[in-house]
Amino acid sequence: MTATPKTLSPDVIDTLLLNYQKPEDLIGENGLLKQLTKALVERALEVEMTEHLGHRRMNLFQIKLATPAMVKVKKSLKVSLVKFP
Repeated sequence: MTATPKTLSPDVIDTLLLNYQKPEDLIGENGLLKQLTKALVERALEVEMTEHLGHRRMNLFQIKLATPAMVKVKKSLKVSLVKFP
């Protein structure tokens, strides 16, 4: 089954660019592009893990109820973006 690609509505794009004032707001160190990339990668990884495990990720309260001895492990993902001239 092939999913049809979704397009962003102009309203969503306008909302994302609401505070845009200079190029750095879009492609800078904490720019919109970096924030969107991070959010999309995290969401995709969450879907992958859900498929792999067969259930959604448990929150900290659920983990403590299920296995009190389990320790929370923080993981991070580093994504480098191409710099534009």
